[in-house]
Amino acid sequence: MISLRYEILHRPSFSLLRVELEDGEAVQAETGAMVYMSPNIKIETKMKGGLLGALKRSALGGESFFINTFRTERRNGEIGLAPSYPGDIEAFELSGTLYAQSGAFLASSEDVRIDTKWGGAKTFFGREGLFLLKLTGEGYVFLSSFGAIQRKELRDEKFIVDTGHIVAFSEGLDFKVRKVGGLKSTFLSGEGLVAEFRGTGTLYIQTRSVDGFVGWLVPFLPKKE
Repeated sequence: MISLRYEILHRPSFSLLRVELEDGEAVQAETGAMVYMSPNIKIETKMKGGLLGALKRSALGGESFFINTFRTERRNGEIGLAPSYPGDIEAFELSGTLYAQSGAFLASSEDVRIDTKWGGAKTFFGREGLFLLKLTGEGYVFLSSFGAIQRKELRDEKFIVDTGHIVAFSEGLDFKVRKVGGLKSTFLSGEGLVAEFRGTGTLYIQTRSVDGFVGWLVPFLPKKE
């Protein structure tokens, strides 16, 4: 496993990721995530995975077209990264594959591959589309959430989560999307589609939903006359 010195500050509501980089070491991050950095850190902006990979990740995965790589020169440095919305940051020591909702990627080790995966008819990320982020390789991955993150371990069992509260899940879990109940419950209960997971693995759940927050906010917005 590639080592990386980091700490997550001010969690869970306004989390900030602080990473210490040795001379020549780098971290890749979503565009606009940089809060501060040492003056000896240089930014490389590129299309991760080439033009096709960048287009697919941007149009289908809900991520930026470009990825920024921050690399130290001549001596050690530090960088602070944060998402654009309030919430927590979760660190993953990746050795294999992790699936995440669109927009959850914040940063990772330089060698982690960021791709998209077709979710098929069973996909549950209705607002973001029919694709998941597929993160593969060895190194560290940092994902952000809207609200705090709750971790749930499954051991050959089922578990149901509202579709707007999923952050990520590990390999070994399969899922299907279904209505929360009958037609009346689906439209009148305030609960829409749910994801029913089964298998052995780890779920990462955010305590707030972007769609729920937007729905709460809309009545307070000025109306056009």
